[in-house]
Amino acid sequence: MVAHLRLNHPELVRGWFADLSLGAFSGGVVEILAINPAQIEYLDHHCRAVFVAAAQAATGRLVSIEFQERAPSGEKAEPDPSVASRSNGELKLNPDYSFEHFVTGPCNRLAHAAALAVSEDPGRVYNPFFIYGSVGLGKTHLLQAVCHGVRTRHPQLRLHYISCETFINDFIEAIETGALHQFRYRYRHADLLVIDDVQFLAERERSQEEFFHTFNTLYQSQRQIILSADCPPTDIPSLEERLVSRFNSGLVAMLELPCLETRMAIVRKKAKLRCIPVPENVIRLIAGRINANIRELEGALLKLDALSQMKGTPIDLDLAREALLPLDARPVKIPVILEAVARKFNVKVSDLQGKRRSKAITYPRHVSMYLARRLTHQSLEEIGGYFGGRDHSTVLHASRAISEQVDGDPAVRELVEELAAEVRTTVGY
Repeated sequence: MVAHLRLNHPELVRGWFADLSLGAFSGGVVEILAINPAQIEYLDHHCRAVFVAAAQAATGRLVSIEFQERAPSGEKAEPDPSVASRSNGELKLNPDYSFEHFVTGPCNRLAHAAALAVSEDPGRVYNPFFIYGSVGLGKTHLLQAVCHGVRTRHPQLRLHYISCETFINDFIEAIETGALHQFRYRYRHADLLVIDDVQFLAERERSQEEFFHTFNTLYQSQRQIILSADCPPTDIPSLEERLVSRFNSGLVAMLELPCLETRMAIVRKKAKLRCIPVPENVIRLIAGRINANIRELEGALLKLDALSQMKGTPIDLDLAREALLPLDARPVKIPVILEAVARKFNVKVSDLQGKRRSKAITYPRHVSMYLARRLTHQSLEEIGGYFGGRDHSTVLHASRAISEQVDGDPAVRELVEELAAEVRTTVGY
């Protein structure tokens, strides 16, 4: 059945599908055994119809599918009666958001190491644990990885993973219905409280008051608190000083923009997770073109895979450039490239466009031609016109020479990507 999905619905396939197994087949029902509730939830919400189709194709009969959790022995696990109460109002865990699938680099190594330590010994280290960073840098991934780790290593612990909005709405509803006691019991008896986007506590005075007391209760009883936001505690507007002080009393870890090597590793990992065969030069192209956040990297990969499926052709550089065409179609002008290169190499724009052939001028001129061909849609002749009327063969030779260096020399690749990023920023990418 998994082979059927890989062929007909590759966008749904995940690396952990290899761990799925067949259970009983009786009464027209085929059981599929997964490892944990998060995998079952993904299968149930996204894959039920296609698994039914695959099962009917394999058996030649009208059958239905039932997803069940597999016990460590390999048998079907008994249903956990606490799952329903745990999931009430909580954010759903994505089975892809595990430590195994998180790519570490200089931008996130501290946050990752701390999250891993917390999942192994909640309440004992880094409490509270506060993660912050811009959109799409992995905050939610780390929060859910901790939740997965705790549920695996400490299944007896009461875990609440919610958004800040859910906490506020629950509090308001508890006031309106006279159920404050139940509200407080739920949150103040949690062994692990994980709240995403805590910056939304800003300007919510009564909610801040309630959260302050909830925080104190959990902290004093050595229960783990994990929070995330898009900025550090001191930058959350209208957040009470006593909450800022408590958030800062533990470990505050920042997630930064990933560097080129980390972005390449992310694309590689996402491609493997979705079973998409992507050549290394295409991985480098995607990572070089997109430096905003991880979600855009994943979006580009999915678009590339969809284009490959539509055309029935394997993924290569030409297909990748076509998939990324909207990025390249931005109004990049060659003079902007010339100015960026001139600043980088400390030369004059007039020198890049002139006749001088010294190495100090020729190399940055070649880099400029390479970037002009990569970032604009000007023809070779048009590009040559910006460089003192040089012909198309000169531009082509220069572009190929720099391209070979980019492929073979990490230092040159880093230099070129920095310049490309600067040009995109200048034109408002």
